Amino acid sequence: QVQLVESGGGLVQAGGSLRLSCAASGIINDINYMAWYRQAPGNQRELVATITNGGITNYAESVKGRFTISRDNAKNTVYLQMNSLTSEDTAVYYCSIQVKIPSILGTYNYWGQGTQVTVSS
Repeated sequence: QVQLVESGGGLVQAGGSLRLSCAASGIINDINYMAWYRQAPGNQRELVATITNGGITNYAESVKGRFTISRDNAKNTVYLQMNSLTSEDTAVYYCSIQVKIPSILGTYNYWGQGTQVTVSS
């Protein structure tokens, strides 16, 4: 059974930094990418950053230059370093792993439970 457990959220002042971690347990094959999403109150969940098996990264425009996604394949862990935080970054952050389902030529996303990030101005 696959489980994703996030940690590292909390309360930080504007301009500060936080580092989120997401540890995956269980057997996970055919990974397309690992990712971080976030959801602020009243908003839809949005993609923050992705990283492929080959280390190719992609970021939402709103976090480019401030956030860095990385992964440790040996530990099955993905990280999100968040710098220069603003109140706009306040949200619940979720990690996700997308895998391929070859039998149906489709994909599936595993999700963590989320970790709250609150930035005070």
